[in-house]
Amino acid sequence: MTQQASVLFDTPGARARVRNRLIAILFGVTLVVIALYVLKVLADNGQLEAEKWSPFLDHLTWSTYLLPGLRGTLLAAALSIVFALILGAILGIGRLSVHRSVRWVSGSFVEFFRAIPVLILMIFAYQAFAQYGVFPSSQLALAAVVVGLTLYNGSVMAEIIRAGILSLPRGQTEAAVALGLRKSQMMRIVLLPQAITAMLPALVSQMVVALKDSALGYQIGYIELIRSGQQAASYYRNFFAALVVVGVIMITINFALASFATWLEKRLRTGTKRGRRPEMVPIDTTELDGAPGVDDFSDVMQQQPPPR
Repeated sequence: MTQQASVLFDTPGARARVRNRLIAILFGVTLVVIALYVLKVLADNGQLEAEKWSPFLDHLTWSTYLLPGLRGTLLAAALSIVFALILGAILGIGRLSVHRSVRWVSGSFVEFFRAIPVLILMIFAYQAFAQYGVFPSSQLALAAVVVGLTLYNGSVMAEIIRAGILSLPRGQTEAAVALGLRKSQMMRIVLLPQAITAMLPALVSQMVVALKDSALGYQIGYIELIRSGQQAASYYRNFFAALVVVGVIMITINFALASFATWLEKRLRTGTKRGRRPEMVPIDTTELDGAPGVDDFSDVMQQQPPPR
């Protein structure tokens, strides 16, 4: 079996392979020793006893504490992600506008709210809503959390969208201009559909950030997963077990979101299932109203005999 050299590094020789294997074994043994030591310390302090973990096998613990908190986390994250995507699309496209005033307003908005911590935005929104009675008292915390997450994550997503559009080849814009498309048509038909695939990993990462930052609502009294986990830990006196369960739930949600994003990205890149030929999609000529020469070009192509 021959070893092929890589462009980025040289293929390790026999001694290097043995050395790398020994380092990997040593690192694995070190991790096992550290894990055993941590488990021993936890066992000596009674954190691994059955009575510490048994409350999470009771449905009352979930219905009283964890599920309401999980519902609050998912609700705040879902609303803020949707609103942040809308705000980010508006600001990102606004920063690419040919009008200087639109670019200046969009850029100022993005830079201002991107520089403010999310917790300060939540506290400020909560105090403003409470003082002026914008929302009912029962919805003040939720509204403040959603507004804070929307303003911050929307500003970050605006930069992601702007960078994704600018990353496209310049020929795409030139081709759209040559077809006579208006600026709104060029952005909606040509640029955005292609930029979505490039932007998707960064957008999903920001969605995960929004999901985790919803825990900051604990400071203004919002009932979310972290707060509910701490309440359960105070009642059952099992803080370590409660934090582990809450951490596992958050990891599961984030992993599911990342897996969905990976599947969606592959779906957008392939466009069709493996082994199936793509079907010809007719062009909607109503999207090209006002484009000079499009109808004549279509007539000429229809008159050409099919190639043999």
